[in-house]
Amino acid sequence: MFKSLGAQRLLALFLVGCGLLNFPLLALWSQNVTVWGIPLFPLALFSIWALLIAALAWMMERSDRWQEDGE
Repeated sequence: MFKSLGAQRLLALFLVGCGLLNFPLLALWSQNVTVWGIPLFPLALFSIWALLIAALAWMMERSDRWQEDGE
């Protein structure tokens, strides 16, 4: 279905994101705890979201370099 390595990695990142932002794992962070005055649940939610965006940006930048080398 997805023959290129970049497409397979994007699909894997999507599935990891769906798993991390799904209910059973998000329930782990739903506690009355604060970190530096920020409740743990929103902090974990936005941290996971930011890490997924950073991973996506890193993967897309690497794929640009691979395409330039291949041409």
